Amino acid sequence: MRIDAISIFPEYLAPLELSLIGKARQEGLLDLRVHDLRTFTTDRHRTVDDTPYGGGAGMVMKPEPWAQALESVLDAVGPSNGHPPADNAAADGSSPVQSNRPPTLIVPSPAGEVFDQRMAHELASREHLVFACGRYEGIDDRLLDWASGQFDLRPVSLGDYVLNGGEVAVLAIVEAVGRLLPGVVGNPDSLVEESHADGLLEYPVYTKPSNWRGRDVPEALLSGNHAGIARYRREQQLIRTAARRPDLIARLDPDALTGVDVDALLQLGFEVQSGRVVRASGD
Repeated sequence: MRIDAISIFPEYLAPLELSLIGKARQEGLLDLRVHDLRTFTTDRHRTVDDTPYGGGAGMVMKPEPWAQALESVLDAVGPSNGHPPADNAAADGSSPVQSNRPPTLIVPSPAGEVFDQRMAHELASREHLVFACGRYEGIDDRLLDWASGQFDLRPVSLGDYVLNGGEVAVLAIVEAVGRLLPGVVGNPDSLVEESHADGLLEYPVYTKPSNWRGRDVPEALLSGNHAGIARYRREQQLIRTAARRPDLIARLDPDALTGVDVDALLQLGFEVQSGRVVRASGD
C-alpha cells in the first residue's frame, strides 16, 4: 500500500517512523510519504490561507496549493481515473504505481463519516490512500468538489469533537489501517481477538504473577481447559461491552449469536426480538 500525507506541519507526522508502522516502512510493506503543502505555493510568503468570503472568524485554506499538491501525487503514481502521469517515473526516480482505481483521498473533518474498525478494514483493502490535513477553518470547498473528480473522496471524522488540524487523525487512521496489512503485525491472531474485531470489546487480559497485590487471575484462565477459557472470554466480552458500550450490543447480528450468547445477553438485560438485539422489557 502507498500512503501520501499532505500537511503544513510535516514534522507532526514524524511518529509514523516509529513502532510497527515505522518497521513496516523499513521492510517495504508500506510506502508512506509526507509532503509539505507550502512547497506548492507560488508567493514568497508561501501563503496557504486567506480570509473567508462572507466574513467570519478564522482563515480558510486556499484551493490552489492543495490542487498543486494533489496533482503532484497523481503525477507520481501514474495513470488513474484518466489522469496521465507527468513522466515515466515518480519524483524520486521510482516506478509509478499503476492502478485502474483512483486513489482514496481522506480529508479529516468533524463533518465526515465517523472512523471505525469496519472502515479501517475497508481502507486496508485499497492500494493508495492520500490524506489532506486541513487547518484553520478548513479547506476551500471548491477544492473538495474538484478532488471528487480525481479521487475517491472520503471526509472522515475521528469523533464528535474538533481538533486544530487533521494530523492527529492521520496518525490514528494510518496506525489502525496499517496494522491490518499482511505482515505488519507479527501474530495475525492478535487481529482476531481484539476489540471491535467481532463487534464486541476485548475480554480482560492478565499475565504473571497469578496473584498481584492481593488480586488473583480468574480461576478459569488457570484451568488449562481451552474450551472453558474460550467460554469465559466470550462471556467477559459480552459483560464488558454491555457495561461500557451497550450501543454495540444493539448492533450485533442475532444470526451470529450462539445459544450461550443469547442466554448470557438475557442475564445482562438484553434479548432478541424481531431479528434485533434490544434491551429486555423486564416484564
